[in-house]
Amino acid sequence: MDCSSYSTYCYRCDDFVVNDTKLGLVQKVREHLQNLENSAFTADRHRKRKLLENSTLNSKLLKVNGSTTAICATGLRNLGNTCFMNAILQSLSNIEQFCCYFKELPAVELRNGKTAGRRTYHTRSQGDNNVSLVEEFRKTLCALWQGSQTAFSPESLFYVVWKIMPNFRGYQQQDAHEFMRYLLDHLHLELQGGFNGVSRSAILQENSTLSASNKCCINGASTVVTAIFGGILQNEVNCLICGTESRKFDPFLDLSLDIPSQFRSKRSKNQENGPVCSLRDCLRSFTDLEELDETELYMCHKCKKKQKSTKKFWIQKLPKVLCLHLKRFHWTAYLRNKVDTYVEFPLRGLDMKCYLLEPENSGLESCLYDLAAVVVHHGSGVGSGHYTAYATHEGRWFHFNDSTVTLTDEETVVKAKAYILFYVERQAKAGSDKL
Repeated sequence: MDCSSYSTYCYRCDDFVVNDTKLGLVQKVREHLQNLENSAFTADRHRKRKLLENSTLNSKLLKVNGSTTAICATGLRNLGNTCFMNAILQSLSNIEQFCCYFKELPAVELRNGKTAGRRTYHTRSQGDNNVSLVEEFRKTLCALWQGSQTAFSPESLFYVVWKIMPNFRGYQQQDAHEFMRYLLDHLHLELQGGFNGVSRSAILQENSTLSASNKCCINGASTVVTAIFGGILQNEVNCLICGTESRKFDPFLDLSLDIPSQFRSKRSKNQENGPVCSLRDCLRSFTDLEELDETELYMCHKCKKKQKSTKKFWIQKLPKVLCLHLKRFHWTAYLRNKVDTYVEFPLRGLDMKCYLLEPENSGLESCLYDLAAVVVHHGSGVGSGHYTAYATHEGRWFHFNDSTVTLTDEETVVKAKAYILFYVERQAKAGSDKL
């Protein structure tokens, strides 16, 4: 039973259930939990009131360069192995252009008059017509960085995720990167269909910061998802027998990078046996010329049969926010192993110009990226462990560990074993530090 909403989850049915036993045992448990909560609240109310009067400001204030600054970061409660979702949500909430767009969308009231103000026990059998991922995502982003509470419970958003993303039903640990892709894809699809009676094109026009020339279409018309995260790859394949060249342009929302095999035995930054793996090594491995093996023979249209070939990726268009996923989980014959190698990454000035198809057509600043957020997986396997995130907000770095948010420093961030990195395109007024 969820102690915050008193919803009952049946592991055998893999669903929340609303029916009770003949003796009403479920309702008795609910009433008992409510009584415990009320009695604890009553006994603690006076003490908390005094503590709030004396220490609320102190707990939310920090001395920075001699001046007092408010800490308004809000954590996300873990609803049962939902750290994968919390880490992604906190990262996206700190990508300013993306976050502001959703927070400025009009609100939608999904409940009707009969259910307004009434506590509901959600079940997936209620149907999918009355849920909106965009709306619950908007509400969650609005709840973060307000400073009105130390932690927010994203249970309404998680309920919608269950409704529209069956892979994430239940309380098992999930892959944060897989969740991020599903989330962005479904936000993109829902925005394409319009929101709250307003057409998608009308919504996009409200955000003056989105330029039509910078949009990349994925699965149809452009939305804020593709405008911010969308880039284009050129996939170049050459037949080694006749020399025929094939070019294909593929849109992307993120790049999945292998950690080169020569670095996979290296576990920590301070280990001395060999050089440290860098993000540049991973990018170079992704874009280097590669000869396809026997299982990936290329169907040459000139030879009219499958032939040995080479493949190379170029970046034809860079996105506003470059999302880099380090492939730390690899399947073996029986299980999925984790590559625990430390990968060195820059906080500022990631230069992507050398990976572009036509670097001469890009300005210097448009190829430089600064780190906005990092998702970290702690543990040994994809089905276990824990996810946290680091993100920068108004020049300060924060560590988001579910409901706990703490200030941290750059030295701590660069030591993290990154799983997903979010880099934001540098504005022209910034400096020229490079990787």
